[in-house]
Amino acid sequence: MACNAHARRKFYEARGSDALRSHQALAYYRQLYELERQAKEFSDAQRLQMRQDLAVPVLGQFHTWLEAQRPEMLPKSPMGEAITYALNNWAALVRYTEAGFLAIDNNVAEREMKRVAIGRKNWLFVGSPRGGQTAAVLISFTSTCQRLGVEPWAYLQDVLTRLATTPADRLTDLLPDHWQAARRAPVATPPTNPPRRRPTDSLDVGLRPTPLHVR
Repeated sequence: MACNAHARRKFYEARGSDALRSHQALAYYRQLYELERQAKEFSDAQRLQMRQDLAVPVLGQFHTWLEAQRPEMLPKSPMGEAITYALNNWAALVRYTEAGFLAIDNNVAEREMKRVAIGRKNWLFVGSPRGGQTAAVLISFTSTCQRLGVEPWAYLQDVLTRLATTPADRLTDLLPDHWQAARRAPVATPPTNPPRRRPTDSLDVGLRPTPLHVR
């Protein structure tokens, strides 16, 4: 699995020395990223089908173009290095088309790693190896919650109270993404049955017998 954002960046950086080829390569990437943008709300199965139907043909055209351009390029030129990098990593660059849950690049992972980089400047030390493991777990947890729009404290309060009574085969229901989906799902309200009426309720009050008064 390779990052298409890295490969794309090399073509972008080569635009000063070979604008025509750079613009052509970026046009291919523009098509691929537009497809990913349109499929943002798709399920994994829908995204996989879209990639097989639409992205794979574009990648095929891109690969053919790269093979045709490589003999004309100096190996050490910016465009030559961009083309060589893309072709040498081609199998990994197109791996994302084989599964709907894979991303076209690793930009999300790199953004999340900024938390660690910024934290290093603030914390400097974690105190112990076990403290480092705990910090890694908490950073991963809070990053996941932020990406899913989950409030971490509300999640922990709910999950920790249910954890002991949840069967082992249902533990995946407590993962942040499944937990959020369950909370967003509409809750079905059972139908309310009207109260049963007593036989006397249907009698006309005017027909009830008048009580006798003994003088």
